[in-house]
Amino acid sequence: MSDRQSSLRLAVGGDHAGFPLKQMVTERYAGLVVELIDCGTHDDSPSDYPDFAVEVAEKINGGLADRGLLICGSGVGVSVAANKIAGIRAAICHDTYSAHQGVEHDDMNVLCIGGRIIGSALAFEIIDAFLAARYTPEERHARRLQKILALEED
Repeated sequence: MSDRQSSLRLAVGGDHAGFPLKQMVTERYAGLVVELIDCGTHDDSPSDYPDFAVEVAEKINGGLADRGLLICGSGVGVSVAANKIAGIRAAICHDTYSAHQGVEHDDMNVLCIGGRIIGSALAFEIIDAFLAARYTPEERHARRLQKILALEED
């Protein structure tokens, strides 16, 4: 566990399809980040993934969380929903390279994972890479990020 990971506040949410993996994630990371905010769901009853994308986004945009993690069956639904919310840069990542590179180059603040796509061991590696990464505001990254932020204004 890096110092970077242990100093982050992480908001975690997911629907019923992501619930089993979300439970493993919350148990594993509760003591590894400075604060873990469980945005639900809290059981495997049918639920709607956009609701949890909103909950996680509100924690980030409200300054209560530094990063977010969303888990649904494929990761696609929560990614689509989260990216509709201003201030959120979410991506589905099922490999460690994308998880850290998305933060380093694109200032990604929400990681999306498919609970029915990958197992817990790989999910933990991906989450570790995401949490350890830092945005590197090199000129090309900052220029591209400004263009992304401008899209929210249109």
